[in-house]
Amino acid sequence: MDKKVTVVGAGNVGGMAAQHLAMKGICDVVLVDILDGIPQGKALDLAEASPIEKYDVNLTGSNDYEPSEGSDIVIITAGVPRKPNMSRDDLLGINAKIMKDITGKVAKLSPEAIILVLSNPLDAMCHVAFDTTGFPKNRVIGMAGVLDSARFRTFISWELGVSVESTQALVLGGHGDTMVPLPRYTTVAGIPITELLPEDRIEALIERTRNGGAEIVGLFKTGSAFYAPSSAVLEMAESILLDKKKILPCAAYLEGEYGKNGLFIGVPVKLGANGIEEIIELNLADKEMAELDKSADAVTELVEALKKLV
Repeated sequence: MDKKVTVVGAGNVGGMAAQHLAMKGICDVVLVDILDGIPQGKALDLAEASPIEKYDVNLTGSNDYEPSEGSDIVIITAGVPRKPNMSRDDLLGINAKIMKDITGKVAKLSPEAIILVLSNPLDAMCHVAFDTTGFPKNRVIGMAGVLDSARFRTFISWELGVSVESTQALVLGGHGDTMVPLPRYTTVAGIPITELLPEDRIEALIERTRNGGAEIVGLFKTGSAFYAPSSAVLEMAESILLDKKKILPCAAYLEGEYGKNGLFIGVPVKLGANGIEEIIELNLADKEMAELDKSADAVTELVEALKKLV
């Protein structure tokens, strides 16, 4: 296999991401985790499933980063997960130190890699990865909008009793309570949901989307979502590895787009072999822009707090 993807963090999200990648058969997979035996055991388990699932890829588990050398993509899921009543922001100081350590090692061993960040608080962790690696902005990307849009699509399909395959949704902004679902750009078979649902139901679905992660944390009580996040990062990785050039909402470093400078925030991007190959700038309505500004302000606040910690 001529492509290699390293997943840092062999917990629920990382393990599922490794499984998704292996089953696609498009890259070798390296799992890295600080817990002795966990990445090795999961890699072996996945390898033993390959004769049944019929994928031929190399699977490696390790407690150090040497096997990751020369990775095309590094997916970072490592960090302390949210607990009930804990916001993503509470994780800032702890996960910033973890992210700095990981990305410093990644930059040395895989200087041409594209980094996909999943660790929370997502937008702030992108800044840590960007500053630590010194990679160009097209090669540091946050997974947020793909997951948030998938949640929005799920709730819309349930509300209308239609297939999720008929839905398309767009969620911009920071990955948190101020995310910006855009009903005007959210459709069912090409029909805007504003023509299918009353405003109060749309607002209810938006609110549930914003609290989608917290809802699952509350149900689990001792963990956070992992099926949907791992599927979301797979869609991003596949678009990069196969140069599909999908348009997906991702956390990207803006330099003037949407009136933002020096900030990672969720916007539509074209993902291909070079990472972010284009940022799609939408002509937002005044209300939509105001909500994006509010979301950007929340991310800025986090980044400013981060500077005092790192």
